[in-house]
Amino acid sequence: MIYKFRSKAAGDLIMLPAHGDQLLRLLGREPAAQGIIEPADMPAAIAALQAAAEAGAAEPAPPADDAQADDEAPRDRVRLRQRLWPMIEMLRRAHAADEPVVWGV
Repeated sequence: MIYKFRSKAAGDLIMLPAHGDQLLRLLGREPAAQGIIEPADMPAAIAALQAAAEAGAAEPAPPADDAQADDEAPRDRVRLRQRLWPMIEMLRRAHAADEPVVWGV
């Protein structure tokens, strides 16, 4: 299931299932087809994602070469920090506008 996060305060944010699941787990939530992040919960959510992004920034950069064995799983070339930034911005804007962020509705 592709995640489509929406808020009246920002444009839609679309994530692949694995990345959406990871994001929700970082927020302390179980992955679910539908959900909501209320404005009151956003400061804690932003802090959790920023902490994860900073921890991810310490990871080594993904290899730039395309040498990969055929039986090897594809490598993720996008760092966690880059993946989380759009959601952090969405949460900031939604919190400033006192609007929830929803998905699956």
